[in-house]
Amino acid sequence: MNVRVLITAIKTDKPVKENASMLRGYIGNKFKENIILHHHVKGNENLYAYPRIQYKIIENTPIIVGIEEGVEILKNISDGLKELILGRSRYKILSIQMNQLNAEFGKCRENIKYKFLLPWLALNQENYKKYKEINDWKKKKEFLNGILIGNILSMCKSLDYIVAGKLYPHSLLNEEMIKYKGIFHTAFTGEFRINFKIPDYIGIGKGVSHGFGTIKRVKND
Repeated sequence: MNVRVLITAIKTDKPVKENASMLRGYIGNKFKENIILHHHVKGNENLYAYPRIQYKIIENTPIIVGIEEGVEILKNISDGLKELILGRSRYKILSIQMNQLNAEFGKCRENIKYKFLLPWLALNQENYKKYKEINDWKKKKEFLNGILIGNILSMCKSLDYIVAGKLYPHSLLNEEMIKYKGIFHTAFTGEFRINFKIPDYIGIGKGVSHGFGTIKRVKND
C-alpha cells in the first residue's frame, strides 16, 4: 500500500537548541482545537494511536511529519506559524519547506537497510527488565529484533495494513542513555535491515511523536 506523508522542515533565524518535546508542546498549545497535533483528550486521557503528527529536531532544524490525515492538518496550520517559542528561546521562522510523498509501505521481498536518525526507545518497563537479565549479546540482539517486529506490526495495525508472512530483521545497534519525560531511558542507535518498506522520517517504538525512533533508508553502496 501507499501512505501519504508530508515532511515539513522549518528554517529559523538561528539553530534550534531545544528538543522535540518543546516543539510539540508549542504547536499543540497554539492549535489546541486539533487533537491530532498533541494527542491529549479530556484532561488526563490520551489518544493512543500511531501518531499522525510527529515532531523532530534533526541537526538543529525543526521537522514536523504528517501521516495520512495528519497531512492536511499540517498544511492548514503552516500559514499560522510565524515564530517558535521554545522555553525561553524565540525563533523567527524564515521559511517552511514541504515535501509531500505517496510513500510505499508494507512487506516486500528485498531486505531494506535503515538507520536511526534519532534514538529508538525500544524498551518499556516490562521488557527492560527482561533485556537486562539477558547476558548473551546474541540473545539480546534477537530480543531487540523481536521488539522491532512488534513495533512495525503495531504501526501496521494503526494504519490498517495486514502483514502477510514473516518479517526478517537484522540489526547493528548501540546502547545510549537518553532523557524522555524527565526520566533516563536506555535507547538504541545504529542500523537495521528488514523486508519491509517504511517511509523516511517516520518513527517506530515509544515516543515517536517526540521524534524518537526516526528512521531513514540507507541506499545500497
